[in-house]
Amino acid sequence: MADYVTVDALVQSANLTVVSGSEDLKNRKIVVSDISRPGLELTGYFNYYPHERIQLFGRTEISYTRNMTQDERTEVLKRMCARDTPAFVVSRGLTPPAEMLSAAAAAHIPVLSSTLPTTRLSSLITDYLDGELAERQSLHGVLVEIFGLGVLITGDSGIGKSETALELIQRGHRLIADDRVDVYQQDERTLIGEAPAILSHLLEVRGIGIIDVMDLFGAGAVRTTSQINLIVHLANWTSDKNFDRLGTGVQSQTIFDVEVPKITVPVRVGRNIAIIVEVAAMNYRAKTMGYDATKKFEANLNKLIEQNEAES
Repeated sequence: MADYVTVDALVQSANLTVVSGSEDLKNRKIVVSDISRPGLELTGYFNYYPHERIQLFGRTEISYTRNMTQDERTEVLKRMCARDTPAFVVSRGLTPPAEMLSAAAAAHIPVLSSTLPTTRLSSLITDYLDGELAERQSLHGVLVEIFGLGVLITGDSGIGKSETALELIQRGHRLIADDRVDVYQQDERTLIGEAPAILSHLLEVRGIGIIDVMDLFGAGAVRTTSQINLIVHLANWTSDKNFDRLGTGVQSQTIFDVEVPKITVPVRVGRNIAIIVEVAAMNYRAKTMGYDATKKFEANLNKLIEQNEAES
């Protein structure tokens, strides 16, 4: 988890225009992902002013400032310039009040602008900050995107996770992270996985070493991040273990506050694990669309039993 995000990084990510304070972009730190739209503050109410947040001015706030006197604007905007206020952001390409520029310059606070509507801009900035400031958990495994689904392949070291990912890449799927996956929770139901910067686009194959997937297979073979939709756990096959044969057993793994569906695939000589993982992803997608082959089998079995009972 990052302790802060610089305003400079936000400018680059959200494609913001720097109106003033370009020399302070790298010095101003954003420590929370929440954004403030200072409606009450413009009226002079500062009892609960969230000064540590980005202050976002939309059409409503800018229109209100135009109806204030110059002295009122000067006083209010000076009070809004706290020591830890990261930046002022103005949406819809609106012109910031001169008093804002003056007060922000005195406090070394950047003033930024965007042509996006206020709600869309707020969502864009919040999503970016949520991802950068979110708590992260490092998992051992390989994350690949299969038919648009993020599949996390786990299992003991040496069981063949990276080799399985390599064959999946050859079959047209994409690598997100090998060996270590950094995971954070985007919202109540969504987990995002990404590779640590040092391992980005790299895959370790025993006997060969480290390969650069983007260099060998092209940019279409990699992704920076992906949602984690399914966990496929590879386990060595032994005769004393019971593995689900019909798909009736429901497994899941909780990461942060999110339960992720999980299946366990036995590994033994002669099994093509990459194809099995690929089919597992396809079957999961089919289930989310309402088609469950297990239920169809059970229905067919019940129908057969009824027919046999009728004939006897």
